[in-house]
Amino acid sequence: MPDPKGFLTHGRQTAPRRPVPVRISDWREVYQPASDDLLAAQASRCMDCGIPFCHDGCPLGNRIPDWNDLVRTGRFDAAAEQLYATNNFPEFTGRLCPAPCEAACVLGIASDPVTIKQVEQAIGDRASLAPGVVAPSTGRRVAVVGSGPAGLAAAQQLVRAGHAVTVFERDDAPGGLLRYGIPDFKLEKTVLDARLDQLRLEGVVFECGVNVTDVAALRESFDAVLLAVGALAGREVDTPGRQLAGVHQAMEHLVEANRWIAFGEQPAIDAAGKHVVIIGGGDTGADCLGVAHRQGAASVTQLDRYPVPPTSRDGERDPWPTWPWLLRDYPAHEEGGTRTFGVAVSEFVEGPDGQVTGVRIDEVTVVNRVATPVPGTSRVLPADLVLLAIGFAGTDSPLGLAEGGRFPAGDDWQTGTDGVFVAGDAHRGASLIVWAIAEGRAAASAIHSYLGGAGALPAPVRPTSAALTV
Repeated sequence: MPDPKGFLTHGRQTAPRRPVPVRISDWREVYQPASDDLLAAQASRCMDCGIPFCHDGCPLGNRIPDWNDLVRTGRFDAAAEQLYATNNFPEFTGRLCPAPCEAACVLGIASDPVTIKQVEQAIGDRASLAPGVVAPSTGRRVAVVGSGPAGLAAAQQLVRAGHAVTVFERDDAPGGLLRYGIPDFKLEKTVLDARLDQLRLEGVVFECGVNVTDVAALRESFDAVLLAVGALAGREVDTPGRQLAGVHQAMEHLVEANRWIAFGEQPAIDAAGKHVVIIGGGDTGADCLGVAHRQGAASVTQLDRYPVPPTSRDGERDPWPTWPWLLRDYPAHEEGGTRTFGVAVSEFVEGPDGQVTGVRIDEVTVVNRVATPVPGTSRVLPADLVLLAIGFAGTDSPLGLAEGGRFPAGDDWQTGTDGVFVAGDAHRGASLIVWAIAEGRAAASAIHSYLGGAGALPAPVRPTSAALTV
C-alpha cells in the first residue's frame, strides 16, 4: 500500500552532484549515489495512480508504481525483480534516458513528478548481476550485429531462452554508443563492463573488430540474424566553409574523448585551449560541452536555432502526458559555457592554412523548421573548434538494405530477407535508449517464435509503435 500523503510530505529531490571544480578535473560520474533515505522519501511520492500513465510514457512498460513502493519500504531485491521483468538494463536507462515516464507522471500535472529514473538507477545499481536462468539449449544459433542497447537486450533475451547467441561488433570492445559515444561523466564504463560480464556468463559470445558487410553470408551460418547497428551517420550541413580544418561531427569528438579515457590515446580533436562552438542544443551537444570543459577549452558556446524554450509545460502546445518542449539544463551547463538561442550559422570563417577561425551567425525566426535570417543581426564568434551536434541522418551500415537511412521491418520485425530481423535505431532512427531496449526485446520475441522456441518472450512494442501522443 503506497503512502497516500507521500507527495505532500516530500518535495522532489535528486541526488547531489559533485562540486563543479572537482568534477571537471576528472571524468567520473557527475551524480553522487543517492542515499537509502532519499530514495525511500522520493519513492513514497508515487501515488500508485488508478491509471498510471507513466506506463504509457515508457515504451518498456516499466511497472513503476510497483517498484516505487518496494523501494519505499527498502525491499530492493523485490524491486529489482519487478524492474527486470520489463527492463534488462536499468543501470543504463536510469543514467541516460531523459525519462518520458516522468513527463507522463500524474503527479506532474499539478506538482513536480516523481524522480522515477533516479529510483530506477538505484535499483539497478543495487541489484545482483549474477547470471540469470538460462533454458536448455534449443540447438539454434542467432547472430546479432551491433552491441548497443538494442543488440544487448535482444542477445540477453535470446540466450536466456536457450539459443546460442553471437554478437558481432565492429569496434574493439562491445557496447556501441554506450562504450564510445557516451562520456564517462554520464556512464562510467565499469558499469557497462559489469553488465557485459553477466551476458558472457550467461553464454553470449562477443566477436569484436568484425565489420559485417555481407548479411547473406552471415545468414548461411546462423538460423537467424538481427541487425542492431544503430544510426550513427551524422546529419550534415552545406554551410560555406564546412570543409575547413577544425569543423567536425560531434561524434568524432566524443569517440576520441572516450578512447582517450579508455586507452590514453591522445585525441586529434582536442578542445584544450580552444574557443569551441557547438551547433545543436540537445543531448549530444551537452555531452560535447561537458567534454570540452574537461579538456580545458578557453571558451565554449552552444548554439540553438530555436528560441529559448519555456521553463514549464505549455499545455496548448504539449498537453500532458506528452513529452513537453522545455528549457532543459544539463549538468554540463552548470559547469560553464554560453548558450545562445535563436541563431543559425551562415558561414564558417576561414583563417590561415584552411583552419576555421570563427563562425558567422545570424539571428533567425523559425517557421515549420525553416530558419529565416533577421536582417542586420550578422556577427562573428571566434572558433578554433566547431562541433556539429545536429542529430543523425540514419544508419551508416554498409549492408545495403536500408531505405532512407533505416532498415524496414514487417510486423514480425523481419526485413525483406527471410530470417533477417532489425531493431533499435537502425529501424526507428536515432531515438531514446528505452526505445532501443524495447525494440531489442520485441525483436528477440519475434526471433524466438521464428525459431520455434517454446512459449513466448515479452514484446513491449510493435514495429509501428510511436511515442505517446494526444
